Amino acid sequence: MSNRTLQLHSLSLQEGRTYLFATLFIAGNIILPQLCHLIPEGGLRLLPIYLFTLIGAYKYGANVGMLTAVASPVINSLLFGMPAAAMLPIIVIKSILLALAAAYAAQTTRRATLLTLVAVVAFYQGVGALIEWAATGSFAAATQDIVLGIPGIAIQIFGGWFIINNILKR
Repeated sequence: MSNRTLQLHSLSLQEGRTYLFATLFIAGNIILPQLCHLIPEGGLRLLPIYLFTLIGAYKYGANVGMLTAVASPVINSLLFGMPAAAMLPIIVIKSILLALAAAYAAQTTRRATLLTLVAVVAFYQGVGALIEWAATGSFAAATQDIVLGIPGIAIQIFGGWFIINNILKR
């Protein structure tokens, strides 16, 4: 577990680097889901569309996170039909919640600990489930990501922690 302060960035929308990093994270959020969909129920269990949103927002700030959060599911839906158009609004909402929570946690703690990432993921999954429940009236549908997505949640927490602290540490 890392206790050292990270070099975090809060890139503005006027910087070219914002769009460069967002493009890279969007590409990751397009490629990873395609790989995961090769596995039966891979998308439902591994929740791949969220990983690079978490990493981008945590390391490079809310602007990179928000661009990634909105563009990734929309582009995936347009190109591959996944997520299905009916699910697109809730996935975009969850992605936005994740980007905002990750950027806030990063700026507040200046560290990427496992506990902080657990809190970020729990926040977006919890609030996202409540919003989905209110929108659909289905508790089962609203909690599907949490019930079926335990492996993906673990990947977000542990994979996000590893990538932020070891690969993107500068």
